[in-house]
Amino acid sequence: MSTHCKLKATTKLRLRHAILIGLALSTSPTVADELLDGEQKTLPADTESTNYSLINGSVLTADSSNLLNVRMTDSTLNFSNGSAGTISGIGATVNVNNGQLTGNGQFEEALSLTAGTATLSGSTLINTGTEGAAMAVNSSLAGVTSSVRATDSSLRGADEAVRVTDRSFLELRDTTLDTSLETGTGLNLYAASASAIGGRIEGGLHGVDFHTGRNDTNDSTLTLTGTAVVGRNGSAIRVSEGSAATIDLVDGATLAGKNNHIIEIAEASTAAVNTRNSGLQGNITVVGSSAATFAFDGGSLKGNIDNEAGSTTDVSLSNGSGLTGTLSNVSSLTINDSQWQMNGDSSVGALALGNGTVNLGEAGEFYRLSMESLSGNGTFVMSADFSQQQASFLDISGTATGDHTLVVRSTGADPLADTRLQVIHAEAGDAQFALAGGTADLGAWSYKLVQDDNGKDWYLDGSTRTVSPGTRTAMALFNTAPTVWYGELASLRSRMGELRYSDGRNAGVWMRTYGNKYNVADTSGVGYSQLQRGISFGADAPLPFGDGQWLVGLLAGHSRSDLDLTRGSSGSIDSYYAGAYTTWLDAKSGYYFDAVLKFNRYQNNAKVMFSDGARSKGDYDNHGLGTSVEFGRHIKFDQGYFVEPYAQLSAVFVQSKDYALSNGLEAESDQTRSYLGKLGASAGRRFDLDEGRSLQPYVKAAYAHEFANNNKARINDNVFNNDLSGSRAELGIGVAAQLSRSVQVHADFDYSNGKHIEQPYGLNVGLRYFW
Repeated sequence: MSTHCKLKATTKLRLRHAILIGLALSTSPTVADELLDGEQKTLPADTESTNYSLINGSVLTADSSNLLNVRMTDSTLNFSNGSAGTISGIGATVNVNNGQLTGNGQFEEALSLTAGTATLSGSTLINTGTEGAAMAVNSSLAGVTSSVRATDSSLRGADEAVRVTDRSFLELRDTTLDTSLETGTGLNLYAASASAIGGRIEGGLHGVDFHTGRNDTNDSTLTLTGTAVVGRNGSAIRVSEGSAATIDLVDGATLAGKNNHIIEIAEASTAAVNTRNSGLQGNITVVGSSAATFAFDGGSLKGNIDNEAGSTTDVSLSNGSGLTGTLSNVSSLTINDSQWQMNGDSSVGALALGNGTVNLGEAGEFYRLSMESLSGNGTFVMSADFSQQQASFLDISGTATGDHTLVVRSTGADPLADTRLQVIHAEAGDAQFALAGGTADLGAWSYKLVQDDNGKDWYLDGSTRTVSPGTRTAMALFNTAPTVWYGELASLRSRMGELRYSDGRNAGVWMRTYGNKYNVADTSGVGYSQLQRGISFGADAPLPFGDGQWLVGLLAGHSRSDLDLTRGSSGSIDSYYAGAYTTWLDAKSGYYFDAVLKFNRYQNNAKVMFSDGARSKGDYDNHGLGTSVEFGRHIKFDQGYFVEPYAQLSAVFVQSKDYALSNGLEAESDQTRSYLGKLGASAGRRFDLDEGRSLQPYVKAAYAHEFANNNKARINDNVFNNDLSGSRAELGIGVAAQLSRSVQVHADFDYSNGKHIEQPYGLNVGLRYFW
């Protein structure tokens, strides 16, 4: 606003005030009735078209009447359930309930109050002129203030709805302010105060505008609690003319302006804006050598803050507040337990973090944050793309201090080249930066953050790559199917051992439940633990030839294996299987032969946790086929002792498969194979009890060797080898008991350890019924 316009507006305001005083004190010939010196009058209902002048403590009460104009000095008006023209007064008390007041013109407000009080309830105030306010709340030239409380009311002016001056006070509850002119302002505050709970303040130009006082230099204050403020052709709130304002936006207050502009601080003004539990959407500007502070306490802003050169703007976020937008030339920003989501390049003078988070754009966006200084402790969330040589960037031209975490968003795509990618420059200071989880996960690989020798620059370094969590999880799933197959086989082998205790001459049904744990050491950078649990069912019977020494059976079952990988990644395999087996036993010599053929359907699921906290998942189904043959001899000694040496060969083939994680990482395996040879022996003693019962404890030991050493997989076209070849030792104990002539129970505990796989425990318990 030009100096000429400011003087013109101030002159107009003074002129309005003088005219109102004159009108209130005049004894115009149009006045039909006058109350003087404490006189009291109650109008009969339906009184029509009467002007009144109330002076010196007089009281007029009107219910269900239609009046013209009322002029008051140090008097009281109680008006309800009717309509009137204009009401104005000095030192007056005005109570309007369910009434309608109508003004017409620049100096003819529906209600004009100087050094008085007013209460409005359920009422409507209108100015039908081409300019003028619905209500003016003024202080006297001597500094005596006015106060107005409006509840469930509507005030509509021409170029302003309400004007409040010089420390006077306005309180609104569920009340609407608006203007008929598109250049109007809903609420003008001239070094005055106002509060609103609920309701709406709207103007054709601005919702609220702050100005310097006529006779007072105090700050203006505005408190909005759940109130909507709208500027249809300007900003929702404007602070101008070198004024000073304190604005509190509380519990759901909202602002809306043209072109998404909600707050403007201009013309060397100062403002302190405090937002608590309110979500604002729109842009803020501070221009014309102004100064502003914006404090968000549990609140939020979705919009930009632009501080013009020569102005100062300080912003603070606390208690879970959120800011989404760009900051341009902001003097300082403090983030305590809150977050700033950038959506464009931004610049800040001083950035102070107290467990705060700065997100430099969404995934795939590469924004630059420039600042003069950095302090505190916080987190920066960034994106990086080696293939495009792009990354979010922190540029600190001055001093950086504190300990800070970088979260580099994971991607499923591989870099095209393992080069260095700069993400930070800090000209001075001793700030420390570290990657969350220690790495940035990009495709099949993870990368580390390194500091340059100059101590000023930090890079993601391609030469530091290690296997990423996505690769580890995909490789683990490809690798687990053979251990699933062997874990299921262990319960069947125990079942076949039982047959030898009863010479294999009886048909029967059986059930086994089992649990196994495997720890797989890093192979090509992949290590995990596997916890398996399952149940098997079967039935078998001797063949009617070969002197009862051949027995055949069928089995089926299900197992669930859960994989625990590093940093929260996991996988699971549900295995459904069916198969057939046979046993040959020569009771006289003790020689035996076992064979099994088992078919599996695997349902595989992967859940990957990356260093940036993001999750990805994938799933696929495939099939497996395996066989095992075993030859040994059950040698009996005196007093029930026995020893049982054996040799076993197994082969497992698992279908090749390709699938993708939800983040785009692609995994493909060749056919997974296992060729396992084993030499071992069991030894124990049989105790025969009465009534056909027996107890047979035993111990066992074996040497096993895995021959398959080339199970290749491709992750984003990077070739990895799941090599579990090597030897391991196996130990175990068990007991078989015959509880009656038709019931047997069995329990086994196993342990094994080798080059790549440790089995801390394997436990299976079973029951057989035969006839």
